[in-house]
Amino acid sequence: MSASSHFTVIIVGGGQAGLSVSYCLNQLGIDHLVLEKNKIAHSWRSKRWDSFCLVTPNWQCTLPGYPYPGGDLDGFMPRDKIVQYIEAYARSFQSPVKEGVAVTRVAQAPKLERQDRFQVETTLGDFTANHVVIATGGYHQPQIPRMAAQLPQPILQLHSSEYKNPESLPDGAVMVVGTGQSGCQIAEDLHLAGRQVHLCVGSAPRSPRRYRGKDVVDWLDQMGYYDMPIDEHPQKESVRTKTNHYVTGRGGGREIDLRQFALEGMQLYGRLNSIQGSRLGFQDNLKQNLDHADAVAESIKQTIDKYIAQNQIEAPTEPPYEPAWQPQTVPLEADALAANITTIIWSTGYRMDFSWIDVPVFNGSGYPAHERGVAAVDGLYFVGLPWLYTWGSARFSGIAQDARYLVDCIALRHKMHYSRAVHIPDEAALGGYIMGI
Repeated sequence: MSASSHFTVIIVGGGQAGLSVSYCLNQLGIDHLVLEKNKIAHSWRSKRWDSFCLVTPNWQCTLPGYPYPGGDLDGFMPRDKIVQYIEAYARSFQSPVKEGVAVTRVAQAPKLERQDRFQVETTLGDFTANHVVIATGGYHQPQIPRMAAQLPQPILQLHSSEYKNPESLPDGAVMVVGTGQSGCQIAEDLHLAGRQVHLCVGSAPRSPRRYRGKDVVDWLDQMGYYDMPIDEHPQKESVRTKTNHYVTGRGGGREIDLRQFALEGMQLYGRLNSIQGSRLGFQDNLKQNLDHADAVAESIKQTIDKYIAQNQIEAPTEPPYEPAWQPQTVPLEADALAANITTIIWSTGYRMDFSWIDVPVFNGSGYPAHERGVAAVDGLYFVGLPWLYTWGSARFSGIAQDARYLVDCIALRHKMHYSRAVHIPDEAALGGYIMGI
């Protein structure tokens, strides 16, 4: 193994999480390499539709050493601007990224004197590293229910990550399955283009966009919600699997009200639960799911009301939400071909796939055991996962805190290895590290 194939740190993934770790390592002069299977910002570039934009305002884009450079702080970056922002970030500190390099295996190497190493096998060749940071996020394999195989061949099926625009779909009606952020925003995109949309409504919550004179994100940030550690959250680790609230940044930011869409001609159903050829069966839970989404939105408003009152903040008042539409007779069955449904878009999420990491740090569900991203095996780290530590962990707003924490852990361990190599007592090395030497 040549010296050029060994790095103190190897980062797997060239999105905003991996680049943030790279920036922090660069600040400390720690040698490292970023390996990206595709291109920088691949998920933003290739797995979002044409009209996609952030649902959080631009002022929350605070990558370490690189706050949002544009003037529209309260706006919402569209897809192509997001890609440009991340690419410009990598250029700003000349991150050592190798694009088009897939990591096929990460494993522990036999222990060598004075240091532990990892073997990193890639399509470019094999590397070793003292530390490996996994920055591939948590959305790996599109998740489509097995019953999708029952649909007749003429119906085009796409996962939400494959959808680009209404014009790319065959003529006819479109069914969207799932009402998380992607499902609702894609349904809106199609609806605004004049397509007939059939939407299967799940249990995802919704969020208000603006309330009492501010964007709701402003209120939640002011109240400390994005900085709340997961161990202080009422739902603890189970919050990691919760669906995000649906809202949009499109058109300067607005709420998504499925009831209003129904008034305008969108056909709403309960959750899809069976497929027999072109016959589709739905649960009788549309009203329950709409009511639940509204209740979550109202609870957010009530929390803001309480905060305003406790802190004696001057803010305009608003009347409570009044539903614009109520489901009367909800169809429990539909024939896709008879309804001229030519496309079904599965907005049914992703599953994690860390099968290429041959290190014993995963639980029975395939989720890595970690504490603030530091895995149970020394030298292995995770970053960019939803609720890694806070609500902001998988967002532009919280990645800096996680990256700095992990790099501090790496730097400390790096100093300790160095102190042993040159026979400096560990206490002296630690003291130097803490003082910033």
